[in-house]
Amino acid sequence: MNEELTVLAEASAAALVTAMATDVWQETRSAFVGLFHRSDRDRRAAVAAQLDGNAALVGESAAPDDVRRTLFDYWTMELAALLDRDPSCRDSLARLAAAADGALVDGLRAYVLVQTNTARDSATVFAVQRGTQHAHGRVSPS
Repeated sequence: MNEELTVLAEASAAALVTAMATDVWQETRSAFVGLFHRSDRDRRAAVAAQLDGNAALVGESAAPDDVRRTLFDYWTMELAALLDRDPSCRDSLARLAAAADGALVDGLRAYVLVQTNTARDSATVFAVQRGTQHAHGRVSPS
């Protein structure tokens, strides 16, 4: 397999495992299972069951990113094998990978969340996307 297809398999696997146990999981799962349209019914069912089991592992884990990193290698190999068997799925895989931005988080391609916060009329906004936010201060007298 050439380097371009290897990168595509990795990017698609990263998008797949990043989506597990998130709001976009069902859509991503359906798109991924659809890639196996040329496989027999048993293979498609096995892939769907594997995806469901993997997403459950991520959702139930106290350290979901660790589980995602472990699953990344498995799905990279699975996607590379799919590209070898059915090169026509290249464009579909590219669209799946494009669903994730180029930002890397913990070694995996991650969905980039855009957050816009606006404070008006002397208000204060405290916002966080990843991690923990600590705000300290004193209350101003009225």
